[in-house]
Amino acid sequence: MARIDGACRAVLEATEWVTVATAGADGPHLSATWGDYVRVLGVDWEAGVVLIPMGGMARTEANLAQGSRVELMAASRSVAGNSGAGRGCLLRGHGTVEATGARAEAVRRTFPWARAALVVRADEVLTLL
Repeated sequence: MARIDGACRAVLEATEWVTVATAGADGPHLSATWGDYVRVLGVDWEAGVVLIPMGGMARTEANLAQGSRVELMAASRSVAGNSGAGRGCLLRGHGTVEATGARAEAVRRTFPWARAALVVRADEVLTLL
């Protein structure tokens, strides 16, 4: 697991959105969630674990059932970049869908519309821009 710190932590603490990328038989697929949703659920910065509420995301779930690789991308203009305003980060890792258990229940308590928790474990954290 990769620790999420420095610029990537700052980006996740400020971003408006987080993109979720998976791949399946039909090729790449993107879905997204609001940055506030991720922050409300809490990120385990040391372990590199991000929780995302899942309402729909059926294709994301189907892709993860075929292979657990997932990438998350976020950006924020409020975090200084190398050459001006804006910084991004990319988390590469593995994702699982948890429809039962403590994480799923915690997600549903906060987001009653959620059917499951997408649990992303970062193996690599990259700073962009």
